[in-house]
Amino acid sequence: MQTTIHQQVFSDSQTLGQSHPSLWKRFIQWADGQEKNRFGWTAGILAGHGCVATILTMLAIVFTGNHFIFWPFAIVAMAVCVVTNLAAMPTRITIPVFFFSLLVDLVIIAVCIANGFDVNATYV
Repeated sequence: MQTTIHQQVFSDSQTLGQSHPSLWKRFIQWADGQEKNRFGWTAGILAGHGCVATILTMLAIVFTGNHFIFWPFAIVAMAVCVVTNLAAMPTRITIPVFFFSLLVDLVIIAVCIANGFDVNATYV
């Protein structure tokens, strides 16, 4: 004779029979899968960020009055990409760092555009 009913408690993912990894985990899994294209990512990050994103960020800084506060952020964003690639970090590190540094550059450019262009304030 049983006096207590034992019920099993399942979480939502167990009741549905499937679990959905978060967006961040899927991104990291994708970045791990890009390890075979590591040299391509290294070349793309160094060329794309060093020759395009950093140059556009520097132009935005210079043409909006050359405020000193933007320079350290632009330099650190480029340096982080260079350091992670020269240290031969795995793609699960270099790809998110690259996207984060692009985000920093885009924020700098957006703030510079919001401040307005002032060519007369440049020292070029």
